[in-house]
Amino acid sequence: QVQFVESGGGLVQPGGSLRLSCVASRSIFRFLGMGWYRQAPGKQRELVADITSSGSTNYQDSVKGRFTISRDNAKKTGYLQMNSLKPEDTAVYFCNTVASPGSWGQGTQVTVSS
Repeated sequence: QVQFVESGGGLVQPGGSLRLSCVASRSIFRFLGMGWYRQAPGKQRELVADITSSGSTNYQDSVKGRFTISRDNAKKTGYLQMNSLKPEDTAVYFCNTVASPGSWGQGTQVTVSS
């Protein structure tokens, strides 16, 4: 099982940008698809973007054109570049594998507010 530690969240005004990072606990990370998930207050956790081991990406419609997922296998690190942020992007963001997600980390809080 691979575990992740997320960072990079914060408070940002609408239209602003943030870059989230997550570091995996094991080098097997390079062989696994990974995704960024988010959970807003009172809502279920949802997958917003994922990237395969070879770099193919998929995005939830609500973030297409604004978010970019990437990975650096040598650093065991995944990234989520978030631009043109909206108040509805406010949530705790997590990363995890896509197939059979393991235990969840603490995530990183993203708050979009003026």
